[in-house]
Amino acid sequence: MTPVAHVAAAVEILDAIREGTSSEVCLRRWARRNRFAGSHDRAAIRDLVFDALRCRRSLAWMGGAEDGRGLMIGHLRKSGIDPGEVFTGTGHAPDPLSERESRTARRLEEATSAVRLDCPDWLWPQMADSLGDDAEPILALMQFRAPVFLRVNSARTDLAAAQMELASDGIETDRHPLCGTALEVTGNARRVRQGKAFRTGLVDLQDVASQAVVESLLPYARGRRVLDYCAGGGGKALALAAGGAGTVTAHDSDVSRMADIPVRAKRSGVPIDVTDVPQGEFDIVLCDVPCSGTGAWRRRPEAKWALSADRLAELCHLQDQIFDEASRFVAPGGALAFSTCSLLNIENEDRVDAFLKRQGNWRRFRSRRFTPLDGGDGFFLALLDRNGERQDAEPGP
Repeated sequence: MTPVAHVAAAVEILDAIREGTSSEVCLRRWARRNRFAGSHDRAAIRDLVFDALRCRRSLAWMGGAEDGRGLMIGHLRKSGIDPGEVFTGTGHAPDPLSERESRTARRLEEATSAVRLDCPDWLWPQMADSLGDDAEPILALMQFRAPVFLRVNSARTDLAAAQMELASDGIETDRHPLCGTALEVTGNARRVRQGKAFRTGLVDLQDVASQAVVESLLPYARGRRVLDYCAGGGGKALALAAGGAGTVTAHDSDVSRMADIPVRAKRSGVPIDVTDVPQGEFDIVLCDVPCSGTGAWRRRPEAKWALSADRLAELCHLQDQIFDEASRFVAPGGALAFSTCSLLNIENEDRVDAFLKRQGNWRRFRSRRFTPLDGGDGFFLALLDRNGERQDAEPGP
């Protein structure tokens, strides 16, 4: 396929997504209908589609419409390419530009901050309030593809040995300063899942900030009982087990989300107890609650446009419920960890403050916010205990 054919395919797929079908489903359907397309072509089309989803508002501004054609016209203009040279109607190229499309060439500098930074209008004030002077640079970073990070399984190997194994499969990596188990993939990221290091459990895919959250918990978790109360696919549970937690129990209200944990645990060589009904008390309870995902928009750009003010309010209510439920499993002298992949105060500090107001016998002794300026996704972590019971916990930021 030619580059102009890639653009034509992206137009078709983006229109299907706009009608309400998920991006992954649309991409799979297109691939089944176009079996002649090789892996290079599919990857190029996928990149175009996700670049357009991440930058939907700014590309629509420059392209004059939010449909597939408008987004691809905007993409070409933003890349410094005359769309008339691609939209020719010859061969597999998209139909020629209409007179209106040719005339629409607005400069991005003329757009509002929310349009220019690809943020929903209703959410921009909260973003600006939550992130302050960092709002614009963070949102600008989130217009681009996220780096690929690997967590080195410290139960099986170390960073140097993992890098050597990855290099034998042609996968290039660099160590990342945010976390001691993290490698950033700098070459041949698409080979990771087929590489020996991944298949044998020496490394796993996990964002560096997510790894840093676990690293912050490990001083309190090593050799102790840990409950991952909202485990999902089990990334943090696996990292806690590999880091030396005594026992790790994974729980999720939707048991189907944990279906892959036993397979991943076996591959990693670490024990994880999966349950839909936690029993007893735990020294560390982690509630990595469902949230807006604003910190991970680079990886899940559709979520940005699906989020609404009503849905955000529902999520905050759910976070409060989970916070209260999880606290009941904390043993005397134990700690409760609250985490999100959100950049919004309303889902982070505000939820912790609301919990402390409801539950007067708890205190926050640690908290930390990670943003894309640190290199990975946006995450928030707060650690709490009852009445300062933890002997190893000192008040801190």
